[in-house]
Amino acid sequence: MKFICPNIIFIVFLLSTATITSSQSESSETNIISRFQQFLKIKTDHPTPNYKQSSDFLISQAKSLSLQSQTIEHVPGKPLVLLKWTGTSPELPAIMLYSHTDVVPAEHDKWDHPPFDAHLDSEGRIYARGSQDMKCVGMQYLEAVRKLKQWGFQPKRTIYLAFAPDEEIGGHDGAEKFSLSRVFQDLNVGIVLDEGLASPDDYYRAFYAERSPWWLKIKAVGIPGHGAKLYDNSAMENLLKSIEIIRRYRASQFDLIKAGLKADGEVISINMAFLKAGTPSPTGFVMNLQPSEAEAGFDIRVPPTADTESLERRIAEEWAPTWRNMSFTLGQFKQKVSGCDASGKPVVTKTDSSNPWWALLENAVQEAGGKLGKPEIFPASTDARYFRNLGLPAIGFSPMANTPILLHDHNEYLHKDEYLKGIKIYESIIKAYASYDEHVNDERSKDEL
Repeated sequence: MKFICPNIIFIVFLLSTATITSSQSESSETNIISRFQQFLKIKTDHPTPNYKQSSDFLISQAKSLSLQSQTIEHVPGKPLVLLKWTGTSPELPAIMLYSHTDVVPAEHDKWDHPPFDAHLDSEGRIYARGSQDMKCVGMQYLEAVRKLKQWGFQPKRTIYLAFAPDEEIGGHDGAEKFSLSRVFQDLNVGIVLDEGLASPDDYYRAFYAERSPWWLKIKAVGIPGHGAKLYDNSAMENLLKSIEIIRRYRASQFDLIKAGLKADGEVISINMAFLKAGTPSPTGFVMNLQPSEAEAGFDIRVPPTADTESLERRIAEEWAPTWRNMSFTLGQFKQKVSGCDASGKPVVTKTDSSNPWWALLENAVQEAGGKLGKPEIFPASTDARYFRNLGLPAIGFSPMANTPILLHDHNEYLHKDEYLKGIKIYESIIKAYASYDEHVNDERSKDEL
């Protein structure tokens, strides 16, 4: 009879247990990534986003997590999906985890992998439109809730997850109408988390304000005539003068960033969006005819700290002066978006001790093994502005470290490891936010005094 050493049996047991645990872990991660890919594959790109398929998917996820759900349509065909995890103290102001479901169009022929295939390459990168902006965040919310429920966590505050339409075209039929609705008022929201940006280094980025979009259209008119004749103040000549003046101003703002004096979100950025002129012909344009009209469009982003009155004077007096036969329109989808409230003060979320939500975010990120960088002004625009306009604190945050910024770019991707890390970060944040009781903290402050 052969005897087997007990130590060998124990080692074999440990190895087999480790193998089973590893297998289960891999299966869990595989399912998490698979759900992310499913969401990415839904074509919610403009101009015809498939909101129905997106909503059906989100509601199915809500059912699997035993979350309450409702679909709100302030405009027919543009649903906002609202999920609810009721807290044990529902009278406390609620937490809103906000995201948008729409994405910008993609030029398919410019991508290495089809933008709606959610291709996972051998290096672990998930290529898809929306992988960074911002289907990742919406799914990370859901996966974090899934983990917290598995642990038996009970939130003190009610948690809402909002998935809104139309952010990429201004949010007017989504977040704006939602923020002004009676439905939103009845939610008693105390803090809103919205999207941020990827970070190329180890530090996660968090945003307390954002630049407002001013979409400027400049039109020049002049005498039409033969292409060989030199005219003073022709439409094209006047428009090109304006473009050169604007280009110099843009360069001065860009120099501040290059010199490290200001961050992206702290300067006024200007980029030409379109140039329209010429007389069309069956083969292109009439080459021997000077056009009587010429037009250009500019995407301007204005930080809340900027002198907007000075900028408007600059546009009227330098960029599109009437004495040069020029006119302009300024707005974003029929209206200019202001970065100030009714009293003229910049709309920002405080990042000092007066805002406990900011400190809770910092601590939660650190507890999850992450590092938070210096508070920033978001260089573009998000739906968070509609909630800040109501006086609510709103923080932009997307946990994507060591990741190139690829929103709206070709070959947008997110590495699966960063996606999984982001879920752990949100687990920590949601747990901290949902457990926060300001009354308890007020009493502690009094005791310290």
